[in-house]
Amino acid sequence: MNRMTRPSTALAMALTVMGASPAFADMDAARAFLDEHIGELSALTREEQEAEMQWFIDAAAPHAGMSINVVSETITTHEWESNVLAPAFSAITGINVTHTLIGEGDVVERLQTQFQTGENVFDMYINDADLIGTHWRYGQTRNLTEWMEGDGADFTNPNLNLDDYIGLASATGPDGLLYQLPVQQFANLYWFRYDWFNDPEIQAAFEEEYGYPLGVPVNWSAYEDIAAFFTGREIDGETVYGHMDYGRRDPSLGWRFTDAWLSMAGASDLGLPNGVPVDEWGIRVNDNFQPVGSCMDRGGATNSPAAVYSIEKYVDWLNNYAPPEAAGMNFSESGPVPAQGNIAQQIFWYTAFTADMVADGLPVVNEDGTPKWRMAPSPHGVYWQDGMKVGYQDVGSATILESTPVDRAQAAWLYAQFISSMTVDVAKSHYGLTFIRDSTINHESFTERAPRLGGLVEFYRSPERDLWTDTGFNVPDYPRLAQLWWQYIGDASSGASTAQEALDGLCAEQEAVMERLERAGIQGEFGPALNEEQDPEYWLSQPGAPWPALEDERGEPMTVAYDELIRRWTE
Repeated sequence: MNRMTRPSTALAMALTVMGASPAFADMDAARAFLDEHIGELSALTREEQEAEMQWFIDAAAPHAGMSINVVSETITTHEWESNVLAPAFSAITGINVTHTLIGEGDVVERLQTQFQTGENVFDMYINDADLIGTHWRYGQTRNLTEWMEGDGADFTNPNLNLDDYIGLASATGPDGLLYQLPVQQFANLYWFRYDWFNDPEIQAAFEEEYGYPLGVPVNWSAYEDIAAFFTGREIDGETVYGHMDYGRRDPSLGWRFTDAWLSMAGASDLGLPNGVPVDEWGIRVNDNFQPVGSCMDRGGATNSPAAVYSIEKYVDWLNNYAPPEAAGMNFSESGPVPAQGNIAQQIFWYTAFTADMVADGLPVVNEDGTPKWRMAPSPHGVYWQDGMKVGYQDVGSATILESTPVDRAQAAWLYAQFISSMTVDVAKSHYGLTFIRDSTINHESFTERAPRLGGLVEFYRSPERDLWTDTGFNVPDYPRLAQLWWQYIGDASSGASTAQEALDGLCAEQEAVMERLERAGIQGEFGPALNEEQDPEYWLSQPGAPWPALEDERGEPMTVAYDELIRRWTE
């Protein structure tokens, strides 16, 4: 597999000669690209690859010479798109693509600016399907279902094969229309040192101290025991920590919690893909999907006992079991830390980091290239019940706004299909390990590579992958509401407020935003319609979320052998 991030020599020569000019857009650049970066790493045969590239050349002809601008967050997959696929697409089609990489918060900010001004800031955004509630309500995002039958029909790949995409449900609104096209996808799972968990001396010491076997924690009480057991222990000359997280007051701290932390604790209602009527943000909706409350006095659960429990556990574990510097880190800074070799487990770990955890020479990789670590389902909190959301899955998706001129939207749509095409997706997935297609997940090359990926392939080949979902329909304005989370959670993380105080403030601010949306009426019949305030005890006595406080917020710790989990995934 070629893991280069710059165009190859052959492709670079083609780019130089052709200059991505429409007069020269032909199969020479395509063949150079296929030779250097695709080869056998494709779900298609070479003949089929060339046929698909020829379709892109022909479809792009009306817009050859155009320059378009695309933006995405900076993760490994998007780096490959920006550095390899964008130049290749430009040379092959004659449509010049500038694929800009910025922080995720900045992507959302630019998107919000285009919403508000109507000016075409970018021709396409690769942004999370977490915004589906926003895109569906505001009507400013082109729905791709109608687009592919209308202005985008002549620019829609006959080999797009939507049935092959695994994340379409996340990008589909309650109206059944597709608003975004997935181009990368990753789950939030549990990460642990498999070698340490299987060391007989460590196993014996743990069982002697806690009275049950060391294994993958099923619930938070077991996770806490394991964190306490490993923290401060000396292994291979290193002082080990039993937990890793981050706590800096930074926009990325918000994702740490909106990415399903409250539902993992058990704060939301039962229901998949998201709790109904109360979701993992604690927002309640009525039967028409109108948000009606976030605080308990309106029927929400953002400040409920289960939510408070979730924040208290986060703060306690960060302060007691993680490296001292973790409290001052953000998402990007904390991500590489487990690979340094002194972290025993991490409850909240994105599989997007897999690509950076398997490099030869790392302390967490064996000499034969196999990992010393594994991934497994994240444990759940004491309020969690069967039928609740299990965990979070990020579905980064191509999004084209109505304010983008039609011709530029057509060119951007071609690029979206190119970077997620059956020709390129296997090779792209080997680089970034963010699967979007069934044909890629089941490709023979991933069967061969699976032993080096710590359970990632087994997870994505299992039906259980569908139990990890992104933010659902209840969130009416993701950009405005998401920015509130890191500020209030930051107060709890730093000790400036208690968990209850932070969540009381957060739910009140969420409702203030929703009140403004309600008064403005800009989201029509699906916009917020807040309930009247009443004693929270009324809602706590009703079935479902918000759930009343439990006397025992620990519960009986439970673990399971990792090999048993893998057997469940593979069978």
